[in-house]
Amino acid sequence: MTVDTEKARARLDARRAELEAQSDLATESRRPVELDQQSVGRLSRMDAMQQQAMAQAAERSRRRELTRIELAERRLREGDYGWCAECGEEIPDGRLAIDPMAEKCVHCAGR
Repeated sequence: MTVDTEKARARLDARRAELEAQSDLATESRRPVELDQQSVGRLSRMDAMQQQAMAQAAERSRRRELTRIELAERRLREGDYGWCAECGEEIPDGRLAIDPMAEKCVHCAGR
């Protein structure tokens, strides 16, 4: 079985577009919380700060996933995409359909 590189590129491009759209939508949520006590009460500020922290954590997660996409694209260019980085066995297309950035087979990833 050989990896369909066009399908793999399409999956990676689609996931990248989805992550970038989510990041754009959450831009406002990551902005610093206004500490003006006249306009926002203490509990509201605390809630806003918690929401901001959650939005920032989600953004860090999206950035990590974008990095994984870049690494997968490099493996595509180098001809290593679809092969386990640990044992060298081919990664099944079903696994790549679920996680197009997978660099290990299920067996090695489970260790």
